[in-house]
Amino acid sequence: MNLFRAVRAVSEASGDGPVDWHAVGEAAKAATDPGDLDLSPAQQQAYADDVKAAHRRIEEVAGVEFDLPDTVELHHRHHWIDANVPTFRRVLDELDVGPAVVPGVARTLNTGSIAASVGFLANHVLGQYDPLLLSDHDEHRLYFVHPNIVKVADMLDADFPRFRRWIAFHEVSHAAEFGAAPWLDDHLESLIQDTLEDISAIQFDRSDLKEIDTTMTAVEGYAELLMDQTFDEEYADLRAKLDARRNAGGPISTLFRRLLGLGRKRRQYERGKDFFESVAAARDVQTAAVVWESPDNLPTDEELDNPTRWLRRMDV
Repeated sequence: MNLFRAVRAVSEASGDGPVDWHAVGEAAKAATDPGDLDLSPAQQQAYADDVKAAHRRIEEVAGVEFDLPDTVELHHRHHWIDANVPTFRRVLDELDVGPAVVPGVARTLNTGSIAASVGFLANHVLGQYDPLLLSDHDEHRLYFVHPNIVKVADMLDADFPRFRRWIAFHEVSHAAEFGAAPWLDDHLESLIQDTLEDISAIQFDRSDLKEIDTTMTAVEGYAELLMDQTFDEEYADLRAKLDARRNAGGPISTLFRRLLGLGRKRRQYERGKDFFESVAAARDVQTAAVVWESPDNLPTDEELDNPTRWLRRMDV
């Protein structure tokens, strides 16, 4: 980790755009310890075995069929930065800032703030299922940030193989959603692009933002349901410890979480989980997968708080 090099990368930001993306990656990596990725073949295989177990169990319990990437990627923090900076760039490049030349000071501030956000996330992301949404690759990917999983398992005083397996089940649950709903990538990307176009035109359409929030609430909630139904051990203690760790974060961590919307993501988990638990209790887990048959089957904002209304609309 080299903070001087990070500051220099930001201060030397150049180009014609509002952000120097090369400098973002360089600064984020310079300010972030990559972590250890020296794993034995057996340790690498353990990740793959967890993913296979999760795949088999979720298909069996949820009644959905889905494919997984051929390779389970194990990353350190710098790998995660390299994998995700292009996605940040693609999202922000959708914003039309017009033909005016961006002043150097503004470019430096933009580059520095994004680099800080990327570095913060690189130190906290445990695993990631990366669909085709807002990406420049043509295959979905599944990767785990091994140094972060080791660090958090140690901080929580959790058994590492059990914690690693729990993270694998969570990410494979997301793969199940996108696999069961081939339309989901395009649906979310269209909503995001519409929102960015509105922002570029200095407009504000709450309906698009609300629909994004509703869709992501369904995505996060269904993954939580699958975790509850398929993980082969009780994990309430892991969830409680992880929540306590988030709540006990220092002022800088709390600020970044608010700026990056991570508090909203927690609310999406909880609200979506309540919806799908109610559906599964009233019918069964397989009925919950009806959500992914069509965009029209997604719950509305009102239905998220009234699952019975959704069940009636689906006639299931």
